[in-house]
Amino acid sequence: MARRTVAGPVTVDGIGLHLGRACALTFQPAPSGSGIRFRRTDLPGAPETPAHVRVAIAAERRTQLGEGDGALHTVEHVLAAVAGLGIDDLVIEMSAAEPPIMDGSAEPFRAALMRAGFSELEGHPTVLQLRDSVRVVDGESVYVAHPADRLELEVAIDFPHPRIGAQRGSWTVDADTFSRELAPARTFGMLSWVEDLRAKGLIQGASKENTIVLDGTDVVGTTLRWPDEFVRHKAMDVVGDLALAGMRVAARITATKPSHRGTVTLVREMLAHALPQRSEARVLGIEDIMRILPHRYPFLLVDKIVEMEDKKRIVGIKNVTINEPFFQGHFPGHPIMPGVLIVEAMAQVGGVLLMGTVDDPESKVVYFMSLDNIKFRRPVKPGDQLRIEVDIKQLRSTVCRIAAVAKVDGVVVCEAEMAAMVRDR
Repeated sequence: MARRTVAGPVTVDGIGLHLGRACALTFQPAPSGSGIRFRRTDLPGAPETPAHVRVAIAAERRTQLGEGDGALHTVEHVLAAVAGLGIDDLVIEMSAAEPPIMDGSAEPFRAALMRAGFSELEGHPTVLQLRDSVRVVDGESVYVAHPADRLELEVAIDFPHPRIGAQRGSWTVDADTFSRELAPARTFGMLSWVEDLRAKGLIQGASKENTIVLDGTDVVGTTLRWPDEFVRHKAMDVVGDLALAGMRVAARITATKPSHRGTVTLVREMLAHALPQRSEARVLGIEDIMRILPHRYPFLLVDKIVEMEDKKRIVGIKNVTINEPFFQGHFPGHPIMPGVLIVEAMAQVGGVLLMGTVDDPESKVVYFMSLDNIKFRRPVKPGDQLRIEVDIKQLRSTVCRIAAVAKVDGVVVCEAEMAAMVRDR
C-alpha cells in the first residue's frame, strides 16, 4: 500500500461554526512523509501546525490545535474526511482560525477531496497498532481499544431527548463505509443550549442550515438522513479525532458517550501502548529534497533519499559526474571530488533527517556546529555514486550528534562525526 496525497488543489468556503468567521479552506498536495499539516494563510509567514495530538488543547465542544492567535478550532470534520479516505500527506490551507462548517457534516470535505483526486507517493503508510488493550475514562466518556489489523468502531450515546435517547452503531471504517455511513451525518444541538453557548463565545455561526436543531420534543426545520444520525455523527467525530495520532489507526474501539477531549486522551494512551513502527524504505526525489533543504545548484549535493527511519537513520545518494563545476579547477586533468564537498554531502543528507524531527521544516534550517574524527579513505572520481549513511547518535531538543559514512561500491571513502542544531531561518 502506497502513501496518498491529493492530485491537485481544491477549495471550499463558508463560515465557521463557533467563531462565525468566513474561511476559505484549500487542500494542497504534500510530499511523502510530511503528514497532515494546517497552514494559516491569514497570518504573517503562513505558519503551519501539524494535525497531531501533541499540539491538541482541551476545548469545549470542539477539537483545538495550538493556542493564541495561531490556534485552529473545530478541525474534527475536516480531519474525519482526510482520515476516512486514507490520506497520509496533505497541506490544509485556511484563511481563518476555523474551517467552514458547511452543512455540519464531513461530506462536503470528502466530496472536495474526491474532486481533487488522489496521487500515490513513495513509501508506505504508518499505522498505529496496539501491543495491548487500552481503557480510558474521561468524565462520562469511556473507551476501550483492543489490538486489531483495521479500524473497527462501536459507538454508543444516550441523550435525554425523545428523538435521540440511547443509540448504538458499529462500523468497520474504510473509505467506502465512511463515505456511505458516516461522512454525511450532521452535528446537532438543543435549542436549550443556545443562550449558554453563545454567552461563552461559541456557536456564533450555527444555523438550521448547518446544525440539526432539536426543541423539547423533535427536530426543527430539517429531516434526518438516518433515524440514528446522532450516533453516526459522534462516530464521525471519533474518526476525525483519531487522525491526531499522526498516522492511520488500526484498532477495535468501543466508545461510550465519546467527547472530543475523551478521544484525544484515548489517542495519547494508544500512542503510549503502540507497537514500534517497522523500518520502511522511504524514497525522496530531488523535488522533495529541495522542499526540505535550502541549498541549490551548484551546492545541492544530494540527488535522492532511498531510505529514512524517523529520528534514527537515513541513506542518501550523490551521483558524481564529470560535469560537476568543481572538477574544472580541482586537480585539472586528474579529477577528484574535494574532500570538503564529500563531507558537505554527508552533512546535507543528515540535514534532511534532522528536518524530519521538527514540526515546521519550511521555517527551519540546520547549522552544523562541529566535525570530529573525519577520515578520508580513498578518492572519489567522476562516475562514482556516493551512498551516504547517517545515524543519529544523540538527540536533545534541537541539538543532535550524528555519525556519517560515505561509500562507493560498498567501500568506505569517508567517515565523520558531526554535531548540528536546528534553528529558525
